[in-house]
Amino acid sequence: MPRLILHAGDLLEVDTDVIVNAANSSLLGGGGVDGAIHRAAGPALKEACRLLAPCPPGEVRVTEGFGLAPRLIFHTVGPIWQGGQRNEADILANCYRNCLGELSRRGLGRIAFPAISTGAYGYPAAAAARIAVMVCSRHPAAQGKDIVFAAFDPQNRAALASAMNALP
Repeated sequence: MPRLILHAGDLLEVDTDVIVNAANSSLLGGGGVDGAIHRAAGPALKEACRLLAPCPPGEVRVTEGFGLAPRLIFHTVGPIWQGGQRNEADILANCYRNCLGELSRRGLGRIAFPAISTGAYGYPAAAAARIAVMVCSRHPAAQGKDIVFAAFDPQNRAALASAMNALP
């Protein structure tokens, strides 16, 4: 069974092997978590990402941490919320599945996720949290791993806490 942990604060504060960047398909930085990671890692991250772009929604690309505490950054592109009728839930679930698969393939034990797609992409926080917690609690690649959900804002923090509390 994975160990699910809620971190009330900045993703960059988490002691982990990997942080997940909620990126856009260009991978070249943006707002929110994406912009914060790019600012903290510096221009070398943008150059590394340029070689890996574009990244389709639901997939993952990997770079080194470029001086950040985590060894690696997993960049994933979540869906833009369009009312829930355009496969958004499956795409979001694939973001988590693909990151966990990559974590397992690399033999790493601890990953920190932001609330993917709940910012500028408009995914409802409660629905996104249920998907994140469900996938991370059940995915075979998550077994025996530490899965940290970092939530800076109260809305995502409450949604994640509720989803975690609803687990059997």
